[in-house]
Amino acid sequence: MRVVLAEDQAMLRSALTTLLNFETDIDVMSACADGEAAWLAVQELKPDLLVSDIEMPKLTGLELAARIAERGLKTKVVIVTTFARAGYLRRALDAGVVGYLLKDAPAEQLADALRKVQRGARVIDPQLALEAWSEPDPLNERERRVLRLAGEGVASTEIATQLHLSHGTVRNYLSEAIGKLGAANRIEAYRLARQKGWL
Repeated sequence: MRVVLAEDQAMLRSALTTLLNFETDIDVMSACADGEAAWLAVQELKPDLLVSDIEMPKLTGLELAARIAERGLKTKVVIVTTFARAGYLRRALDAGVVGYLLKDAPAEQLADALRKVQRGARVIDPQLALEAWSEPDPLNERERRVLRLAGEGVASTEIATQLHLSHGTVRNYLSEAIGKLGAANRIEAYRLARQKGWL
């Protein structure tokens, strides 16, 4: 199996690369420190699998998965993350991810999961799979993007510029997100959505 690895923490990236390369049937072709580098590697190397973290600079693992799906690339995506949040799993599945594992799982479990995915199976952490369907994500993609930027301290006028929206539209998206989450303000809405894994 030809693998591209995307993980922004250097020590973990090195450890995962070493562990996977110990397996005789797995070849880590590229180990990338951010989502953009991983996207370039996937396009150039056309690996069988992308093993990716979720939270990374430049492009998240979910954004990478969505791009791979949109372009119709054959690379299968497996997320390996510390985030045991049902909202992340739901969004990952929506983005076409076929494997979702937690970083605290035993190392041999990852290699086995990659083999199963390569054979056409879907591999999801069982506890997370149960939680994923308990509470639906109320946010749409625009609300999510606006709320994420607002929560990072970006002013509404700058959000409007970045997303090519009017200032009023940004206010409306924020208002909708705050209302859907039952929050008092944008910061509380951001915090709640982050806790649930919806951002």
